[in-house]
This record gives sequence, C-alpha cells and structure tokens, in this order.
Amino acid sequence: MRILGISAFYHDSAAAMIEDGRIVAAAQEERFTRKKHDPGFPANAIDYCLAAAECDMAQVDHVVFYDKPFLKFERLLETYLATAPKGFRSFRMAMPLWIKEKLFQKKLLRQQLGKLAGSKHWSGSLLFTEHHLAHAASAFFPSPYASAAVLTMDGVGEWCTTSLGHGRGNTLDILKEIRFPHSLGLLYSAFTYYTGFKVNSGEYKVMGLAPYGRPLFVKKILDNLIDLREDGSFRLDQRYFNYCTGLTMTSPAFHQLFGAEPRKPESPLTQREMDMAASIQAVTEEVVMRLARFARRETGERHLCLAGGVALNCVANGKLLKERVFDDIWIQPAAGDAGGAVGAALAAWHGYLANDRAPNERDAMAGAYLGPAYDQADIEKRLRAAGAIYTVLGDDALIAATVDALVEEKAVGWMQGRMEFGPRALGARSILGDPRSPTMQKTLNLKVKYRESFRPFAPSVRREDVAEWFDIDTDSPYMLLVGDVLDRRRLHQSPDEGMLFGIDRLNVPRSEIPAVTHVDYSARVQTVHRDTNPRYWELLTAFKETTGCPVLVNTSFNVRGEPIVCTPEDAFRCFMGTEIECLVIGNCFLRKEDQPANLKQDYKESFELD
Repeated sequence: MRILGISAFYHDSAAAMIEDGRIVAAAQEERFTRKKHDPGFPANAIDYCLAAAECDMAQVDHVVFYDKPFLKFERLLETYLATAPKGFRSFRMAMPLWIKEKLFQKKLLRQQLGKLAGSKHWSGSLLFTEHHLAHAASAFFPSPYASAAVLTMDGVGEWCTTSLGHGRGNTLDILKEIRFPHSLGLLYSAFTYYTGFKVNSGEYKVMGLAPYGRPLFVKKILDNLIDLREDGSFRLDQRYFNYCTGLTMTSPAFHQLFGAEPRKPESPLTQREMDMAASIQAVTEEVVMRLARFARRETGERHLCLAGGVALNCVANGKLLKERVFDDIWIQPAAGDAGGAVGAALAAWHGYLANDRAPNERDAMAGAYLGPAYDQADIEKRLRAAGAIYTVLGDDALIAATVDALVEEKAVGWMQGRMEFGPRALGARSILGDPRSPTMQKTLNLKVKYRESFRPFAPSVRREDVAEWFDIDTDSPYMLLVGDVLDRRRLHQSPDEGMLFGIDRLNVPRSEIPAVTHVDYSARVQTVHRDTNPRYWELLTAFKETTGCPVLVNTSFNVRGEPIVCTPEDAFRCFMGTEIECLVIGNCFLRKEDQPANLKQDYKESFELD
C-alpha cells in the first residue's frame, strides 16, 4: 500500500511517500524550484516521490494533507471577531486569498493532483490530519522507541501551538494542548523580527547570535510578555504583539518596553541585539525544560520525541539531553512544516488504517537521505552539458584527493548519494572544510556562503569518535543536538581575550577545532554512521588518518538565500558563483582553476536574502 503525504500553502512545502509503512522518499519543493521556503503545491516533490516508488498516481492508495483548512479558517474568523475592529486591515488582506483558495483547499488539492501522471485512473482517498498530530506522528512513529512522550512546539497549526502526546506501539494520543495566540514559536519569531531578521527563516540566526550576548532581558520578558507556569504552560500578553491584528510581529508597547524600534534588516548588529537574542534563547530553554519535566511526570515515559519548528532549536535540545529529564530524546530531522508530509502519511498508516509499527533498529528515517540521487553516468552527462571540466577518479583516489584539498584549507563542495530531507546538510549536499583552520569559519561565511560573519558552523564527526572531542556520547545524526568541546581540546584565553564582549569575541581561537567551536565552546554536532553514509564516513576516516582529527566543517551546499542544491547542475552553478575551490560529485573531481572563465558568475546576487 502506498500513501502520499503533502504539506503545502504556508511555508516549506514538501511531499513524502510511504510504502507498506516504510518511508521510501521525501523532499521539499524548494529544492526543485530553487525558491527558498517555497509554499506552493509540491508538484515537483510529488513527481520525485512517485518516481522513487516506481509508480504513478493510479497506484497511490491515499493522499494525506498535513492540516485541516476549515479549522484554520475558523481561527482567522474568531481571532478577528475577538479583536475587531483593530485587526480589520490584516483580515481584509487575508480574506480574498482564503475565499479564493484556502477555504476550498480540498477542491484545489484535487485540481493539482489531477495534473499528475496517472491521476485519471486514481481512485484513492484524500484525507486530512490535524497539523500538530502530523508533527507528533512524524516524531514518534519513525523513532526507535516502542513508547514515548511526544512534544510538539511551533508557531501555530490550526489552533494548537504546543502539544503533549503519548505514543505506544501504533497508537498516538494527544493529551494536552496550548492554543493560539499563546505560542512559544511566535514568541521566538517576535524576537527574530525585533532583532532585524526574517520570520520563519532567521530564527536560527537568533540562536547563533545568542552566545555573543548576555541574558539581560530575561526578567523583563518573564514579568511582562509571558506568564510561565511550573508545568511549562504559558500565556502571552497580547498587548506586546501584533501578529493577531496587524502585519508585524511586535507592537508599539513591545518597542516601548525594550526602549527602541525594531532593528532594520541588514543594518549593523549591536550588543543590544546580542543581549536580546541571549535573553529569548534563555527563556525558550526554560519553557522547553518545564514542558519536558511535565511530560515525564504525566506519561511516566523514559523517552521523548520532539517535532515542530521549535524542535530545530538544537541548543535547547542539547540542554534538555544534558539535564537527563529523559533517558534519551529523538527529534524528527525535518521538524518544521516539511516534516508534516511524513507525519501525515504515517498518521494515516498507523492511525486511520491501524497498521502495526515495524521495529526500528535506530530510526526509520534512513539517515534522512530520502531525496534524489544521480548515478555516475548521469552526473557526467549533466556536467558535460554544463561545460564543466572534471576528472573521474576511483573511490580511493577520490577520497585521497578530497582529503588533500581539505588539508590545504580549500573549501570543498560535496554532493553524494540521496539528498537530505530537512533543513540540515548531513554530508550528502555539503560544503566541507578543515576545522583546525583558525580562518575557515570567517572564510566560509564571507567568501562562500555570503552571510553574516557571526554564524557558526557544525562539525561532522565519526560516531565512534564523538566522545573524544565533545561532551556528548550519543547518536546525533541529524545535527539537532548541541554539545560542548571537551576541556582538553580547548585553548586557554589570555586575560585580554577574556575581557572581550560581543562580536569582538568572534576571531579568538577557542579549541583545536576553532572553525566549529562557537564562542561559548559549543558545537552543533553531527555524528556520521558507516551504515547510513559510508562514503562520508570513509572521508572522515581518511582525514583522521592524515591529520589525527576525525572532524570536518559541514555546512549546507548553498549560498545565503538559496535552497540547498539538489542536482549536479545546481552544485556546479553554486561552485562557479562562489569561492568554493573544489567540487566532488559522485566520482567526478573538479578544480576551480580548470573551469572555463566564461562560466563564472556573480551568484550571490541571484537569491533573495534570508
């Protein structure tokens, strides 16, 4: 039996295919359209999922959408009625779109599905699941646990913004909810907006900026914005926010409380923004910790599963793991709305159809390598058509040449196997570098990624070596847990360096692997497993044999504002439009100096800023 899951029409549209309960394919629409966070109907992602399952729509039994549009429309109406006439402007702007498209989403979905191959003979059903149930299903059903507590936290679904669920076998019950307008995700997004970053895109920048600041505003947030209870439940004082009635996140009362207007995007960052980021990060961690403790008491479970956009806050996840509230936690790698496609399909398979779960040795996400792959002949054909000059190397020679380039402190584009599902590059569509280099972090940010200099990079490390470098000794294959670099790997700071504040701390080397050590000695760790990504594991092994270090800088293969690359053509364009020096696709090895000069381009101006 085949079930197609779809998330669409808000942000991060995606499709996923499950076959007899097994996830066989999943991808975000943005990777095909090259429009970051593409909210449109995921026609390209669906075409890919059908191809991966070797079928067309005629062989699909059920299509499941990740939320219920009528409930969302009910929220829009009730929110306006509760605040009228204050919210008339935003209500007036939203209503035509709802009446034209979203209110009749079932009809729209059927129209779009009708354009797909085999749809004329499709006799399956179109189902809808609630948004947070889709999140919860994406967290629990692929997890390695027979039973677990399940927390979902995001901006808002239909009404729900936070839920506590209990998964046992093939059942998943939602026990508690927090409802709109009280939302941890929207609170964090309000600070994203206030510090000058883009909502639903820049939240990870706030998280990355937080270690440069001091949590000076925590008391002000807790005293005014959020009434936080011991069990983690909370209410937001709507006087300080504008997302219910206006077109921005924060209100004049918010600006008056914190003594300034929102920072203008792209304007210089000040210590104030760093302190604001540190403060909302600290509050978020406290809320998550209280919710987790309550989940443990309420369910009695030893394991926790997480999903929803807030679950991408890997700093909070890392602290939750260290506190040992639960014995272990598992986080859906596509924790945001894209993962709702997987969750919707699994909710139908286990909930609607009552099928049992297959036992999972690790988890059922296959390392999140669920996207398209290209065989060697196809790669060579595509590169030739693009005008690329390449050398085809054997497996051992390819690894050796890549290690040589990394040791020479070159930035290496690395495209291998199936594309990752979710927002993190996991060694299939990555830009790699030598973590021992004190200049690599700044070089990659400014010359390759074209993004803010403060942004940290993640380390990839062989699973068997992680405890030798970081203070965690657990699986972290999806780069969703933050750990600290071990004391013995750190470098001692001089008294003068210890007195630095804010962005001045950026260029102080902190460890043997300074390119992946954040200013607070933390690192967003990815453990690499031989069974899920053997070629990347082999590269790390060879790099360790050459240098003694089993760690590489791993950042997503894209520039700022662009989705992660999908095809060989995407990778070659990014290579030619940036200062990446080497490109490895399959067994093809490309050097920048060998490429035709006329193919170079100013790639950084091609995409809308994130």
